[in-house]
This record gives sequence, C-alpha cells and structure tokens, in this order.
Amino acid sequence: MQATRLTLICHAVTPLQKQGRFPDDESVAMDWQGAALSLAGRYKKSPRLVCGPEARTRQTAGLFGAHPVIEDALHDADFGAWKGQAIGDIESAQLDAWLTDSTSAPHGGESVQQICGRVAQWLKSLETEPGHVVAVTHPFVIRAALLNVLQLPMTMFYRIDVEPLAITELRFNSVWRLRLETHMAKSSPRNESNP
Repeated sequence: MQATRLTLICHAVTPLQKQGRFPDDESVAMDWQGAALSLAGRYKKSPRLVCGPEARTRQTAGLFGAHPVIEDALHDADFGAWKGQAIGDIESAQLDAWLTDSTSAPHGGESVQQICGRVAQWLKSLETEPGHVVAVTHPFVIRAALLNVLQLPMTMFYRIDVEPLAITELRFNSVWRLRLETHMAKSSPRNESNP
C-alpha cells in the first residue's frame, strides 16, 4: 500500500500576529501577489495542494501553487469574541481558563478539544488517500495534528510553537509518524588546493 505524505505549512505572518492579537480573516504581511508561485517547484512531484478558507492561508498557498483547494477542516480556531483583540486585553481569568482547560471556550468559539477532534477526523480521512498532500493552515491546526500523531495529552498543546511558514512532515503507512528531514544544501567537496 502506498503511503500518505502530509506536509503541513503554517501561513505567512500577518499584521495581527505582529501586534500580539488574536487572528481574524486578515491578509498576510508580505507581497503575496508578487511572490505568487515562488515556491511552486519546492516539491518534485505535483502534490495535492489544500488550504484553510481564510485569506492568509489562501495567499500563502498561492506561493506553492496556482489552484489550492479549500479544505474546511483546516480552518483556524474559532476565537469567537476574541477575534482581533490584543491578548493583553483579555480578562486574565478567562485567558487562564482557556490556557489550562482544553474543554474551555470562554470566547464563545471552539475549545482546544474541539479543534483537536476536528483535525483528528481530517487526518483519519487522509489514511485512505495515498500520495502527497501539501496543506497550508494555522498554528492551532498543526499543534492539533502533532498531538494526534504523537498521541500526546492535550496539556501539551501550548508547548508546541509553530512559526510562520514552518513546515511539518507527517507520513501514514499503517500508523502516522512525524518525519524530521534535513534541508542542508548539497555541496561539492572543497578543493583544498584553492583557498
């Protein structure tokens, strides 16, 4: 049976991220149109390119291919009433509850448990679809995928940092595995006679 390769790519940085605010449906903070298709040749074989429905994931996916398919399961967490608000402006008791209780959703949106459940279902659906999938999504979705694959408790959710444009490689061949790859440039041996 052919394996499923899943490459998770976090969207590019946004103005709200730079300001320490909860995300909304904002664009990325780069010339994404000028950079369109700039990373399209990164993967040798043509992968299936999917992304979340938000502007920032669609724009980032445009760096990798011209026609990404919207996958609703890859949408960002629903932050409810906190969308666009500065993290420092959130009532500390509510923020603490959200950070320590995976079932809590004081903002009226999704809890961490709900996000993890949604992502687990999506991963399960990929197990019968061999081939390479490149998925441009959000830090919360990538964290949820890693918890699922590594079978970590939800208390580890906030211990995973996902930077803008970070790449996470997963493989499924009877079980999901995290794959760590090297991206060192290949160089020819140095000619010792030339300084």
